[in-house]
Amino acid sequence: MYVGIMSGTSLDGLDFALIEHDSHTRLIATHYEPMPHQLKQDLLELCSTGPDELARAAITEQAWAKLAGDGVLRLLQQAQAPSKAVRAIGSHGQTVRHEPQRGFTIQIGNPALLAELTGISVVADFRRRDVAAGGQGAPLVPAFHEALFGDAEHARAVLNIGGFSNLSLLRPGQAARGFDCGPGNVLLDAWIQRNLGHAYDQNGAWAASGEVNGTLLQAFLSAPFFSAQGPKSTGRELFNLEWLEAHLENFPALPAEDVQATLLELTAISICDALRASQPETKDVLVCGGGAHNAALMTRLQAHLPSCQVNSTTRFGVEPDWIEAMAFAWLAHCCLEGIAANRPSVTGAQGLRVLGAIYPA
Repeated sequence: MYVGIMSGTSLDGLDFALIEHDSHTRLIATHYEPMPHQLKQDLLELCSTGPDELARAAITEQAWAKLAGDGVLRLLQQAQAPSKAVRAIGSHGQTVRHEPQRGFTIQIGNPALLAELTGISVVADFRRRDVAAGGQGAPLVPAFHEALFGDAEHARAVLNIGGFSNLSLLRPGQAARGFDCGPGNVLLDAWIQRNLGHAYDQNGAWAASGEVNGTLLQAFLSAPFFSAQGPKSTGRELFNLEWLEAHLENFPALPAEDVQATLLELTAISICDALRASQPETKDVLVCGGGAHNAALMTRLQAHLPSCQVNSTTRFGVEPDWIEAMAFAWLAHCCLEGIAANRPSVTGAQGLRVLGAIYPA
């Protein structure tokens, strides 16, 4: 068995998945640990430059590792699984900087401390090996999506909508492709938090109460990222509140709910434009991540893709909230078995690489 831990850009909490893997991957148990407010703030502050960053990062990743360790032990307790039955933990850590164009990506999480707290070997630091080989370091999940959802007859796309959105393109008989599409929930969450104090827009209800402003939408879509061809990845370094506020200077009287509606349409149309351009024959779009629960967003995706069936991965047997945590458990298995798990067709790396660094228990 393996445990996977995912902590995404939304910073709402940590997802834990316990899997068994032989010729197939089976989800055994899941757990969620909410992110304490102070830890979330500390991590957000590390996403931009500030004083004494090295010491603050070291202290913050200790807190993250302790939260992760508690979550692993609770997961195993709930599953009635002894820690000795777990071969390894695959820990994504928390991304605080992602700038592959400058040759680096940084995920913190103190895997040595996590191994000490759990008594289980930890595999971590998956992304830097791909970046060292000239890749984007993201997305890393297409190989897992291919193993889990690949179809022998029809082209499929697996769409993960977390803080940012990414596509895995699965064609029968061909290597998986994929790339980041742009902001998923990151701007939607930031805008509703600023205006209503809510952590997220439940079911997209606030966005649905507003109207899309076409001029603002086109201004958003003029960002060079959207017209760039893959491999490509993105993060808070590009799409953040400052980026949004710079655009809103030209729309001082626009109601806040109209901004939210336009941000939701940005998420939807950037995904759908990318899919139509890269794999127009797609029959099924399998949606995972938090965005799968946003009814308004799912409706807009289906409206923009009338020739596709857009569904949550629930329809295909796996709940959407646990796909990424499962993926990092699977990546830990690949590392220990010496299996290359990046895809140069996705990240642009110079070749296949075994990903991850091992911290023995």
